[in-house]
Amino acid sequence: MWQAAIDNAILKVKNNIMKHPGKLPHISEGQCYDWGDNGDWIEGFYIGMMWLAHEYSQDPFYKEAAESYLANFKDRLDRHVALDHHDIGFLYSLSAVAQWKITGSEEARQVALQAADTLVARWRPKAGIIQAWGLEGDPENGGRIIIDCLLNLPLLFWAYEQTGNKIYYDLAYQHALKSQKFLVRGDASSYHTFYFDPENGHALRGGTHQGFEDGSTWTRGQAWGIYGFALAYRYTKNASFLDTSKRLAHYFIAHLPEDHVAYWDFDVPVEKDTPRDSSASAITACGLLELLELIDAHDPDRIIFEAALQSSMKSLVANYATSDLPDAEGLLKHGSYHVRGGIAPDGYVIWGDYYYLEALVRMEKGIKGYWYK
Repeated sequence: MWQAAIDNAILKVKNNIMKHPGKLPHISEGQCYDWGDNGDWIEGFYIGMMWLAHEYSQDPFYKEAAESYLANFKDRLDRHVALDHHDIGFLYSLSAVAQWKITGSEEARQVALQAADTLVARWRPKAGIIQAWGLEGDPENGGRIIIDCLLNLPLLFWAYEQTGNKIYYDLAYQHALKSQKFLVRGDASSYHTFYFDPENGHALRGGTHQGFEDGSTWTRGQAWGIYGFALAYRYTKNASFLDTSKRLAHYFIAHLPEDHVAYWDFDVPVEKDTPRDSSASAITACGLLELLELIDAHDPDRIIFEAALQSSMKSLVANYATSDLPDAEGLLKHGSYHVRGGIAPDGYVIWGDYYYLEALVRMEKGIKGYWYK
């Protein structure tokens, strides 16, 4: 079942590379991608898919395609194009770090370290956070974190392993601790975002940007937390991070609908046309795979996580994959970007495609993503 799904997925990756040479997929309102230049937070996912396809198939076509983008990503760093956000890890873990990991390229390693330095520059010592969005001193975002940043921290942990410079480790660790304390609620649901006073770090309030309301649980945010805290545990061995990831996973699993694929928010009223977010379930599948590697063989949660992983992935393959649509550019239907804002509430999203493929190749061949060596 997984092999057929992977074969279909990597064929679509190849078709996209050939149809849109040198271009990168952007979020669109339709059932296709808007192809353009490197200026958003999502382009790394497409390069990561090329590397996964190469590792799975050993077809040099994917390797050559992925490598061809490195200069583009280096230029973006040099000119600081649309990098006033924390998603530098999403961009460069899946492009430059992946290339170094697979090929040993010193050029890719240096690009990745430059990216890590760019992310470090977003540290705000007065607040004790990595600022999510905007320039330093931004009146709205100057003291803001969002749960997505947990997947950007591996770039800093990796940079520490490469250089021995503890500043990378310390900032990532402190940000993970603050995210754990303020983004995770007592019932193991999560805030999408949290605000601090940028001058003294005092906690102000939790909120949302893309969820249903401030007190709701945006499903993609919950998914970032599952995978992100599991990765934080892998790097730090702080057992509380593993426990937090497990608690978030239990909450996610317990609130799924009958077909095991999440709606866009766990608290939104479910009606006939309520959008799903297949990407949230794909991210969670990768998080569950990570947890299954990290927990003890006799951990009672193993049975629960295994069953949830199988149910979710079977549903994604059978009901959400575009295997029956040969001309589709996306791998998963019914991904959502910003439902509350009316932006791409139901379509293809490249991060959903990436995590779906990561989960598939990990289940079939043990090939992991590029969040660590």
